[in-house]
Amino acid sequence: MRYADDCNIYVASERAGKRVMQSVTGFLRRRLKLKVNEFKSAVARPQERKFLGFSFSGGKEPKRRIAPKALLRCQQRVRALTRRTRGISVEQMTQELATYLRGWKSYFSFCETPSVLERLEEWMRHRLRSMIWKQWKRSQARFRELRQRNVSAALAAQTVASPHGPWRIANSPALSAAFPKAYFDALGLPRLLAGD
Repeated sequence: MRYADDCNIYVASERAGKRVMQSVTGFLRRRLKLKVNEFKSAVARPQERKFLGFSFSGGKEPKRRIAPKALLRCQQRVRALTRRTRGISVEQMTQELATYLRGWKSYFSFCETPSVLERLEEWMRHRLRSMIWKQWKRSQARFRELRQRNVSAALAAQTVASPHGPWRIANSPALSAAFPKAYFDALGLPRLLAGD
């Protein structure tokens, strides 16, 4: 054996952790002739460490959760795929996003914190609504598009006249009604929760 990847060893106390760390490190070096990365190795509580993109929540009944860095990488990828300056339609953008999310979901559906996935889903829909609002550009186009999606004339006019920016407008009653979850389902945007 020339190389060992990440591994976690769980014990009952910090003292036991230090003892096990010393003995396992010695075994790997002496018997297997492997180099242990001291910088990445540590004795710590499970919720303070990450392993293959996962970590644990705290509390009496710890749950598998997506590590913060893994969530951040996902959000960065979604931002890159949904940039308004890409000059592609929302349909094409959603298809590219769906391809990425299917792979991401198959890996991270193992997590036990559904609220995180719910928030991520809502953030993505919010981002897509914001992008659509920016693409419409002019007030007349915005009003017309909202009316075509069964938004009342009064609510459409109020939304178009709003001084708020696209991100705030994307969460408004008008855009939530014009682009509900079912709209993104129809475009093929996958739900991240296992049962959806």
